[in-house]
Amino acid sequence: MRVERIALRGWRNYEWESVSFSPDTNVITGSNAQGKTNLLEAVYMLAAGRSFRTRFDRELVGFDYPEAELLADVCAHGRSQTIRITLRPGQPKKILVNGVKKTAAELAGTFNVVLFCPDDLELIKEGAAVRRRLLDNAVSQIRPKYAELLAEFNRLYEHKTRILKDWRDKPSLLDTLDEFSDALGRVSAQLIRYRAAFTQRLGEAAAPIHREFSGEGEELSLRYCTVSTVKDPFAPAREIYYQICEHQERHRQAEIDSGQCLTGAHKDDVEIFINGRSARSFASQGQTRTAALSLKLAEREIFLDETGEYPVLLLDDVLSELDEGRQAFVLNRIGGGQTLISCCEDEGISKRTGGKVFFVEKGRVR
Repeated sequence: MRVERIALRGWRNYEWESVSFSPDTNVITGSNAQGKTNLLEAVYMLAAGRSFRTRFDRELVGFDYPEAELLADVCAHGRSQTIRITLRPGQPKKILVNGVKKTAAELAGTFNVVLFCPDDLELIKEGAAVRRRLLDNAVSQIRPKYAELLAEFNRLYEHKTRILKDWRDKPSLLDTLDEFSDALGRVSAQLIRYRAAFTQRLGEAAAPIHREFSGEGEELSLRYCTVSTVKDPFAPAREIYYQICEHQERHRQAEIDSGQCLTGAHKDDVEIFINGRSARSFASQGQTRTAALSLKLAEREIFLDETGEYPVLLLDDVLSELDEGRQAFVLNRIGGGQTLISCCEDEGISKRTGGKVFFVEKGRVR
């Protein structure tokens, strides 16, 4: 898979710019706050239909611009496609693939990327939301049905949360609480099965990478965790749904009292172990970074197995955070597909990769 060219209009700090990429390695360099990450964010948007930096599309529209537009030619699944995304504040985003209107969920699977940014180096030590985001971003791209379920879950979760926060001012809201709890449980059951399956694949793919990365001295393993009443996340969705209902019944009054949604797939996590010990509790900084890199490289391998093509790899200013040994390990493993690397200074990366170099300054690329 590759992005052949992309044009940006009114996107962040880009008034108008068009870039043609190499099918191999592309090094995007320049000083801070010039637009390097904005360019990678645009490529990510082509695959996910959303930003990896903000929840709100309106923040992607540049100051003094009425709208932002991305237009790109991509090659994926053996064919060329044109993706156009238009963002106008106060209106739903407009997505066209070869002129056919798509939703963000329907866009999933059209074109795949794997993103690795500095925040991902904290994947091991941060809270569960970071690891859920890893699962959601990956599974949405290889299982379009998952993207639809996730959008529906988020909609139901927001409604239920609003009921729990506002019922004291409007007690009649509680009349609809059980309806939303039931719907949330049904969608959660399906999300749990997808997440458990991907976590298993991710662990299997990451273990040999981490073993090699650590000099054969460490074993990485993963365990998927969800609400306590779900004993087997690989069970049929109906069985998981009944177990979620059991958890919901136990915590219904606690939800009403606390104003928080306590049952559902938003409570999921992935436990990460190094040599059988919790990485979150015991891993050193070096072990943490090695494990995070292993997971991201494993994600790339899963995409290759799933689609027969490497996804586009986006390395957003992450190499500067790594020591020379870890840099070399990553650069030695990115062959075979298209990679976009942003960095403040080239520092010989283009020579080490044979990559095409782009210099970004004030929203212009040369």
